[in-house]
Amino acid sequence: MGISERDVRHLEALAALHLDAAARDRVRGQLERILAYMEQLKAIDTEGVEPTYHVLPADNVLRPDRTTPSLPTDDVLRNAPDTRGAFYRVPRFVGESEGSA
Repeated sequence: MGISERDVRHLEALAALHLDAAARDRVRGQLERILAYMEQLKAIDTEGVEPTYHVLPADNVLRPDRTTPSLPTDDVLRNAPDTRGAFYRVPRFVGESEGSA
């Protein structure tokens, strides 16, 4: 399967790249080699082979969920630079001074 100049220009536009003629030719050759390799892989008999997502077995090790009492609000807000009632007070916009929130 050959890659045309038009194909390369289309991919160039999709990737928002600006390639010169030499780079376009190089990419075209690389894509042709990739597709040729994919054709070789398609010829391999994979009947009965399970899909592999990880080389090694991967198991999530999670602790069981347990409910615990929350911290008291006063303890949580103790180190906050600015509060209003039971809430943190932060600037409205990044870069805005704390006093103008």
